[in-house]
Amino acid sequence: MASISRTQPPSISSSSSLSTLRKSIYAYSNLNSQISFPLPNFQPQTLTRSPNRRPVALKSATTSSSVAVAAVSPPQSLKSRLKNGETLYGIFLLTFSPTIAEIAGLAGYDFAVVDMEHGHGGISGALPCLHALAATNTAAILRLPESSAAWAKKALDLGPQGIMFPMIDGPKSARKAVSYCRFPPNGVRGSAHTIVRASDYGIDAGYLANYEEELVIMCQVESEEGVKKIDEICGVDGVDCIQMGPLDLSASMGYLWDPGHKKVKEAMRGAEKAVLKGGGAYLSGFVMPHDGAEDLRRRGYHMVAGAADIGLFRSAAVEDVRKFKVSFAEQRSDEEKEKENGAVAAEDEKYWSE
Repeated sequence: MASISRTQPPSISSSSSLSTLRKSIYAYSNLNSQISFPLPNFQPQTLTRSPNRRPVALKSATTSSSVAVAAVSPPQSLKSRLKNGETLYGIFLLTFSPTIAEIAGLAGYDFAVVDMEHGHGGISGALPCLHALAATNTAAILRLPESSAAWAKKALDLGPQGIMFPMIDGPKSARKAVSYCRFPPNGVRGSAHTIVRASDYGIDAGYLANYEEELVIMCQVESEEGVKKIDEICGVDGVDCIQMGPLDLSASMGYLWDPGHKKVKEAMRGAEKAVLKGGGAYLSGFVMPHDGAEDLRRRGYHMVAGAADIGLFRSAAVEDVRKFKVSFAEQRSDEEKEKENGAVAAEDEKYWSE
């Protein structure tokens, strides 16, 4: 265990991760320059960083007590993994529970979509979920309630790896969506990059140079009109991924109660082939009762959402109650049979005793 004199504080790198330690040592040294204290002999370790924001390379630092920090090896971003040809499996989060978000990340989902379109929460509710996902190195995507500049600006300032725009029906709405994600002159996004989470609150000096390359812009095609124009939507510069919406598509075609209808399936297959043939955008979709995760993977989907948190809990809760009630009913039935058998035996005993 090393000992460091207060009159000669250790030489520490200007790395932000050690700034608090340095300041505390200098401040305390002014109180009593004669006091010495032991500094733990830390072992070198690998630091990890959230995939929801741009990773920053940290320089290694050494002190007289051999404190060392290893170079950061950040996890691959969502976009990098897509470019590498991976098929990613994710979940939709509608409860806005940071605990559920953290469990989802720890369970191993590749990405999680915090759903502000159909979930009850908004920007303030999404932020704790992003914190929880960042802690588990899980890529976060924010799904907007509507395709507008205001919603996109507030969502992007939180620093997600992906953003999902609903109801994109043609190239015009797709171009607008992309423009909401880019600063002028390439777009109309309002700028507060010096103080928002997306840039590590202004600490990440390279944010402006890299944000376009690191963000996955997803356009939801979920109407009959959108399917007809999907070639043009895919061709819009900046559209990274097409999210198919089978439920809204079936509703727009007049089959709200039957998303597995033959005509809906045909429309979906045609749209999928168009996206894959174009090669300019990745394909993302939902698992349905008639269309499983493995089916989507085989058809070329790059991102597959297998569940929603509410759906998982609902199914587990309903099954839990069902099992109890069935077991209880069976137990009562057995008890009633035992009573009946006991009554019969008592009657027989009474008869013979007479």
